[in-house]
Amino acid sequence: MNMRDRMLAGELYIADDPELARDARRAMSLTHRLNTADPTDDALRRALLTELLGAFGEGSEIRPPFRCDYGYQTFVGARTFANFGLISLDVATVTIGDDVQIGPNVQLLTALHPVAAAPRLEKWEAAKPIRIGHNAWLGGGAIILPGITIGDDTVVGAGAVVTRDLPPGVVAVGNPARIIRKVEP
Repeated sequence: MNMRDRMLAGELYIADDPELARDARRAMSLTHRLNTADPTDDALRRALLTELLGAFGEGSEIRPPFRCDYGYQTFVGARTFANFGLISLDVATVTIGDDVQIGPNVQLLTALHPVAAAPRLEKWEAAKPIRIGHNAWLGGGAIILPGITIGDDTVVGAGAVVTRDLPPGVVAVGNPARIIRKVEP
């Protein structure tokens, strides 16, 4: 199994594999074009995001600057809005539902690195997918760690670090994020 297949299967892989490096360069080129495009050219930004991402839903917007590892592992639903500075380290899939609101400087981090010294020195890494439910709201500066699922209608407070799955319809804040209440209907 090649490194790209290992990565896509969620197994340990080495990121500087030539095929993965080519994929990363493609994403860097497209994000550079996106991030330097005329901010009033909505059609060009949409075309670049459609080419870059695994899916980019109707009526969605990602304001530049935007950064990702590969792009094709990030899937954005319809009518979703991401403010300036979204980072989607999409070594594993990042699935963002419909009608999601994402504040500035949010980080979606799927990558994992071994704690053991030897495999880390050998540059092995892995990843776990992130899933953001429909109508969720991620406050500015929130950090979502590998393998996390955030339920529909859930609110993550600004600056929160989400280390555990969050169920639907709750408000979570802090580092680590903790549930403080249910979302009002």
